[in-house]
Amino acid sequence: MAVNYMTEEGYKKLLEDLSYLETVKRPEISKQIAEARDKGDLSENAEYDAAKEAQGLLELKISQMKDVVANARLLDESQLTTDSVKILNKVKIRNTKNNAVMQYMLVSETEANLKEGKIAVNTPIAKGLLGKKVGDVVEINVPSGLMTFEVVDISI
Repeated sequence: MAVNYMTEEGYKKLLEDLSYLETVKRPEISKQIAEARDKGDLSENAEYDAAKEAQGLLELKISQMKDVVANARLLDESQLTTDSVKILNKVKIRNTKNNAVMQYMLVSETEANLKEGKIAVNTPIAKGLLGKKVGDVVEINVPSGLMTFEVVDISI
């Protein structure tokens, strides 16, 4: 399992989500299984089968989240610099073909949220930007083809 670099905020959110699944969702599914079991013949009971499947998916999700928590490393945001692109930096880039300017914050996979402009460091664009400096031009192979970006600004 890989190390998961996270902000303190992202780590706390993950712990809250995990607690919710364990203390609220797990008992709800157990109750559904018990209610379905009380309805009789389990061999032809779709409610029971669905509840058991939901339980399996929930336990898998809980297990995956526990792995992320176990391998989490909190990043000290006070130690961030802007000399080159690193995780937790905000990077303003310009598409050299159409001059569109975009800004992304590079975050861990668990904290990624495109609506908030947060992309995971393991995405093609983030991988292509890591280590680059302001003024660098980089070609990045994305699913739609090869794109060229110029690093316009790096901030915290």
